[in-house]
Amino acid sequence: MNILMVLTSHDQMGDTGHKTGFWLEEFTAPYYVFKDAGANITLASPKGGQPPVDPNSEGEDALTETTRRFQEDAHAKESLASTKKLSDVNMVDFDAIFYPGGHGPLWDLANDEKSAELIKTAYEQDKVIGAVCHAPAVFKNVEIKPGQNLVGGRNVTGFSNSEEETVGLTNIVPFLLEDMLKEKNGTYTCGDDFTPHIVVDGRLITGQNPPSSEGTAKAVLQALEDAKASHGN
Repeated sequence: MNILMVLTSHDQMGDTGHKTGFWLEEFTAPYYVFKDAGANITLASPKGGQPPVDPNSEGEDALTETTRRFQEDAHAKESLASTKKLSDVNMVDFDAIFYPGGHGPLWDLANDEKSAELIKTAYEQDKVIGAVCHAPAVFKNVEIKPGQNLVGGRNVTGFSNSEEETVGLTNIVPFLLEDMLKEKNGTYTCGDDFTPHIVVDGRLITGQNPPSSEGTAKAVLQALEDAKASHGN
């Protein structure tokens, strides 16, 4: 199993002067789900190198078992510090592509042509596509045929409007994720704020928020197992 994890390179929260990036737990929980299952993990980001961590996700109240494990894991920290540039990555080499969230992707990955190309290729090659929390923003410009977005007619979730309101960023983010997914004709559902909610639609797997990150990664693994079984490997 070769899994590509794509992280944001964007570190500014609009023009507020506050920092953002990827949400640490949304990276560490899936990373260890994949690693403990024996997957080969490649990390990439638009700019390559160390992707910015949202400082709020390193606060005491945001720490989890996997974020603590990561802090003690020299190899994982080294891998994160040296992500590949997205432009140097080929989807042919991977069985799945996975996007951790954080607010950063709303600014860069949502509009990144190379990212959209990777997702489209993954779709065309019937590979597994996963995204959690704000990361379904990456589907914004993925057209699988003219006028049809990847999420069109598919069941999806992602950070909800009410969760965005709770964190006080409704008027700061470039777009509201829930609204965008609906505009692209996705069938959007969500659970209660900040409770796990994972949606599996074939090989497209989305999670609503940080508490959904582990379950989303496990669903990605399950989809990989199912794909392997259907190919009779």
